[in-house]
Order: sequence, then structure tokens, then C-alpha cells
Amino acid sequence: MKYLTKIKLYLIPNADKRTKLLVKKNIFKKVGKNFFFQPRLIPDEPKLISFGNNVVVASGVTFITHDVIDKVLNKMDYNFNFNYNCAPIEVGNNVFIGCNSVILPNVKIGNNVIIAAGSVVTKDVPCNTIVGGNPAKVIGSFDDYVNQRKKINDKLVYPNNNNELDYLWRKFYDEKNNK
Repeated sequence: MKYLTKIKLYLIPNADKRTKLLVKKNIFKKVGKNFFFQPRLIPDEPKLISFGNNVVVASGVTFITHDVIDKVLNKMDYNFNFNYNCAPIEVGNNVFIGCNSVILPNVKIGNNVIIAAGSVVTKDVPCNTIVGGNPAKVIGSFDDYVNQRKKINDKLVYPNNNNELDYLWRKFYDEKNNK
């Protein structure tokens, strides 16, 4: 990918507009329908990353398709030439990747997956799971999360005005004071 395109993408403040440009410029190997990519930084080898349908990538997520340990090893006295190591990353359908997560090379993320914020994904993620931690481990079921979210859905508010903002703060303090 050209450096000017990377710079242009970084400078677009609106994530929806960045996503549209990523798709238009065919930056990744594959991008399915209903794709949303909030990070400003584009991986070094974007053609090694494939996204399925209905994928949301939150801010600060890093996709790493390679390592550069060969640069260290080749400067040592091994009398051996270590090659650059890179591998693809495949993201399935209906996947949410939480902010500041890191996805390492040679990882396949299944369908119906939630990756918790700040996770480091070092190995394949099975379908219908929630993973979190460093390294990421299964911490729940996708279906259980959907059912729990349905139960609280009518209590959720998007802050479009000051009344809704005030309501969210009152709710926050009420919950914290009743612990």
C-alpha cells in the first residue's frame, strides 16, 4: 500500500469515512458486508488480513502479520540466515474486536465472536465464544452474551441530548453508591 494512502487514512477523523475508503481502495485481502474499521493505523501487510461479514473493529486494535526477530537473529553468530516470518489473519462473520486488542499472525477468528478490549490473541478463536486477556482465553459464550444483552436492551440510552446524558450519570452514580 502506498504511504500517501496510509497518511490520508490516518488523517480522516470520521471512522465511517475511513472504512469506506479502505473498502474502496481494496486495502485488505477481503472485506465482507457491514464492515466497520475504527483504527487509524493500517497494518504493514494488509493483504494478509481477511474480514467476513458484519465485523466491527474498535479503536486502537492492532493487527500484526509478521515478526521482525530475524533482524536480531541474523546479526548474531549463528552462521544461518533467518527469514522474515509473516502469516495471514482471518476474521469470520459477526465479530466484534474490542479496543486496544492485538491480533497476532497465523490466527483464525471464527464466526460469532467477541474479543474483549485489551486482549492479545495469540491462537485461533473458536466460533460462538467471547475471549479476553493476555493471552486471550475463552471467557464466555456469544449466545449467552446476546441473551443477557436482550434483557437490558430497553434500559440502554444513546446520549443524544443533555437529558439523556444526565440520566446516564444519575444511573452511574446510583449503581456505584448502592454497592
